[in-house]
Amino acid sequence: MKKSVVWMALLAVLVATAACKKEKPAETAATATPLDTVTVLDAGQEPRLPLRYRIPEGATTSSTSTFRVVTLAESSDAEAVSVLPGLRLNVVSGPAAITEQGVRFDVDVVKSAAVVPPDLDEAIAADLQASARILDEVGAWVEMDDRGKRIAGELNEAAKRPDIPKRLLRMIINARTTVTRVQLPEEPVGLGARWQVRRELDVFGFKVTQVDTYQLVDRAGDELMLNLWVQQNGLPQTISFPEEGIEIGVESMKSEATGQITLNLDALESDAEAHGKSNDKIRFKTPDGTDSVEIQEVFDLQVANTTKLMPNVPAK
Repeated sequence: MKKSVVWMALLAVLVATAACKKEKPAETAATATPLDTVTVLDAGQEPRLPLRYRIPEGATTSSTSTFRVVTLAESSDAEAVSVLPGLRLNVVSGPAAITEQGVRFDVDVVKSAAVVPPDLDEAIAADLQASARILDEVGAWVEMDDRGKRIAGELNEAAKRPDIPKRLLRMIINARTTVTRVQLPEEPVGLGARWQVRRELDVFGFKVTQVDTYQLVDRAGDELMLNLWVQQNGLPQTISFPEEGIEIGVESMKSEATGQITLNLDALESDAEAHGKSNDKIRFKTPDGTDSVEIQEVFDLQVANTTKLMPNVPAK
């Protein structure tokens, strides 16, 4: 077990090192996760109508996002289970400003807290809460068109601090992009329609392809009910750090998730939930030896639209 714990500690350090070495100080939200063209797999039933966001000027939406992860890591001689505390983020998006290309708005974490079991040691719980609060005031500005495609964006100064965990930040951005601001197809679609969005992600410095598949199962005005399927796949690849004599190799990185989304076309946030699992096989080579670790994770995400604050419209 000791050796397994050592390798897990090494994993945490190395992936953080990889992310930091790859990170650019002025990296924007737009360049971090570029989006590809939406592909319609099935246009669905008649009647078919275009799906477009209609965000009003000044619109502001708040939501609560909750993340939970259970990890099983197994090396050649032992295994270790890690149940991470949940992370709850209170997020405010807006106010929306209409632009020539679409709409621009801020996305800010106004409060971050750890979700810990009630019987957890008080000192440990306090440390977890202190660690979670590092994400307070982290945010970005985003500009998107009326189909949800991100045109531009940039992280705020709080998100660029060196003590912000880049891996966690990327995970949060990716998860929320997938479920809260769905990219919509250009073509008119009807009930039963399915479309895909393919993206290339940077995970610990490794390139991973993600395919998000959405299905329109119901519609009531500007509110859509969507089913969601997510698949991630990373091909074999290696990152080397010659100065440290370290090499990290990915044999495979696979992840899948399913979920449901209630998408409001006139709001900046959605109600959503997703559940999934991942399996990564990683090889380490250091001056002290070589080992392989298989990491299995079970995770879930919930986004609850807590308030929808619309601008004051003068009476005519």
